[in-house]
Amino acid sequence: MVTIDSILPVAGRKRIYLASASPRRRALLKDLDIEVEIARTIEVDESYPDDIKAEDVAPYISGKKATAYDGIIDEDSILITADTVVVAGDKVLGKPADRNDAMEMLRTLSGQAHRVITGVTLTTAGKRETFSTVTNVYFDHLTDDEIEYYIDRYSPFDKAGAYGIQEWIGCIGISHIEGCFYNVMGLPLHDLFDHLKKF
Repeated sequence: MVTIDSILPVAGRKRIYLASASPRRRALLKDLDIEVEIARTIEVDESYPDDIKAEDVAPYISGKKATAYDGIIDEDSILITADTVVVAGDKVLGKPADRNDAMEMLRTLSGQAHRVITGVTLTTAGKRETFSTVTNVYFDHLTDDEIEYYIDRYSPFDKAGAYGIQEWIGCIGISHIEGCFYNVMGLPLHDLFDHLKKF
C-alpha cells in the first residue's frame, strides 16, 4: 500500500510544524495528507523596510516569522511559516485596519487585476529556505452595495486585500485567475509540496 511517507519521505522522517494563526492555512495543509502540528504562537513585528520591492514583502515577512523560532526548532523538525500580501500596481495591501479601510481596498481592486503573493519559509535547525508564489487575480467591477454587503456579512478583516477568494465576493466578483487558486487562499499547496519533496 502506498503511503504519504513513500511519496513525501520527509513526512515520515521529521515532525512538521505550522507557525500560523490562520485557520485557512491549517485546513489547506490537511488537504496534502501531511500530519502537521501547530507551533506555539510567537508574536512577530510584520513591518518591512520602506524601500523593499512589493514582490519581496511576503517572503521578507515569512522569513522574519521563521527567525522568531531560531533555537527552538530541532533537527527532527521542519517549521513552515508564511505570509500573504495583495499587490495592486505597486501598492501592498495587507489586512484592513477597519471597515473603512476594507471598503477602500475593495474599491481599489474593483475592475482591476492584482497580484497575490505568498512567501513561504521552511526551517530546520540547520537549514532555511524561502520561496514565493504569485497568482494574478482579475476582479469585475464591484458596486458599493456589493462591497458593503460582503464586508458586513463576512468581516474580512483578517485577510490580505480584505477578501477571501473562497467567499461570496470571490464567487460574484472574480472573473478569472492566472496561477494557483490555493495561493490566493494563503498557501500555495503545489509549490509547497514540491519544495518539501526537495528540502
